[in-house]
Amino acid sequence: MPLNPDSPLARLMNAPVKPGRVIWIGLRVSRRAPLQVVESALALAGEGLDGDHYSRKDGSRQVTLIQAESLRAIASHLGLDEVSPGGLRRNIVTSGINLNALKDRRFRIGDALLEASGECHPCSRMEETFGVGGYNAVRGFGGITARVVEGGTIALANAIVPC
Repeated sequence: MPLNPDSPLARLMNAPVKPGRVIWIGLRVSRRAPLQVVESALALAGEGLDGDHYSRKDGSRQVTLIQAESLRAIASHLGLDEVSPGGLRRNIVTSGINLNALKDRRFRIGDALLEASGECHPCSRMEETFGVGGYNAVRGFGGITARVVEGGTIALANAIVPC
């Protein structure tokens, strides 16, 4: 049941969100291949990031984002000092923004306009990557998926600005 847009909870959920920034970008060039770490990527409207194997696939999972703060939580749950963004196979690592607050919103990163399309849940590969307990360590911390509404360049240090 959708929230009444005039309710106090709806007003809070639609309140401004503090901008964040991009601190890491990776492209999944093919299934199971190591991520290619890049300084910038071209977001293609309706497709995803150029060079990423999910690009040109119609759907909601065109770009994946995760918070650096979540990487620290996942590492803590695994008893590790840190986890690599490449291990989670996300495209963009952010800092300083709560990605869950972007639910059902559009946001700009560099020249690109994206729209949050869902949560990015862990897959069974998390056990393969992190060992026993990997899947559960990532639960609730996997980030979000997004569609590319308007294409453009996304680069390191770009602001992430909710619209």
